[in-house]
Amino acid sequence: MKNNKYKILVLSDLTKAAKSTLKNSVGLAKMIDGQVDFFYVKKPTEIVEKENQLSAIRTINEKYNKTGKEIENLIKPISQGANITINYKYSFGNIKSEIDNYILKNNPDIIVLGKRKPKLVNFLGDNITQHILNNHKAIVMIADDKNGLDSNKELSLGFLNEINSQKKIQEDLINHTNKPLTCFKVTNKSETLEETKISNPKKPIEYVFDNDGNTLNKISKYLVKSNVNLLFVDREKNNQNSKTQNIINNVNCSLILSN
Repeated sequence: MKNNKYKILVLSDLTKAAKSTLKNSVGLAKMIDGQVDFFYVKKPTEIVEKENQLSAIRTINEKYNKTGKEIENLIKPISQGANITINYKYSFGNIKSEIDNYILKNNPDIIVLGKRKPKLVNFLGDNITQHILNNHKAIVMIADDKNGLDSNKELSLGFLNEINSQKKIQEDLINHTNKPLTCFKVTNKSETLEETKISNPKKPIEYVFDNDGNTLNKISKYLVKSNVNLLFVDREKNNQNSKTQNIINNVNCSLILSN
C-alpha cells in the first residue's frame, strides 16, 4: 500500500444514511490505519430547471456553496469525535462520469458505499453500486446502517466460502480481533468442501449450507445469531451481477467485497 495507509473513499449522498456510512468508514480506517476521503456528486438538472442562463449560474453557485456547508456539517463532528482527518470534495455533473474520473485520479484502495434498500432510486442506488463493481478493481465495502463498524468495539468477522489471510485487508482485520472467525460455506451435495486456508491460530467456526433458493436467508439469520458485523465476499467467485446484488440485499451486516 502506498505510504502504508489504505486510501478509503466514501461515496455518499447527503441523506440521513450518509452519517452512518461515514461512521462505518471511519471505524474501518481506525482498525486498519487508513485515510478517509469523502466525495459527493449532484446532477445539475436537480438544481436548475427552466431558468435563463444568468439565473441558472447564480442558482448553481448558491447551491454549490450550500452543499459545501452541508458536507462540512456532516463531517466535522465525526472527524473530531474520532480524531481523524476526513478530506472531502464535491462536484456537479454526470454522476457516473464524475465518480469514474475521481477514482481514476485518486486510485483508492477501498470504496465505501451505503447499503440501499432494493428498488430505492437515488444518487447511490443499485445502479451506481453495480457500476462500481463492474468498472473498478478496488475493494468495495457496503456499509450497513444498523450493524456497522466501531473501532471501540470488538470486531466480529465472517467469511463467505473462504478465509484467505494472504489478502492484506483480511490479514489486517483478522489481527484486529480476538473473537473467533465465522465461515459460511455453500456447497452442492456432489461437491467436496476444501479445507479452510488460514494461518491465524484461532480455529474458525464453520457453518455449511446446501445451495438452494433459500441459502442467503439462512446465512443472514446465522450472521445475526453469530453477531457478525463484517462479512467478506470474494468478488471473483461471486462475479455474477445478480448473485452479488442478492448478497448485498439479503445480508444484514456490512460487507467487504474483496478483489
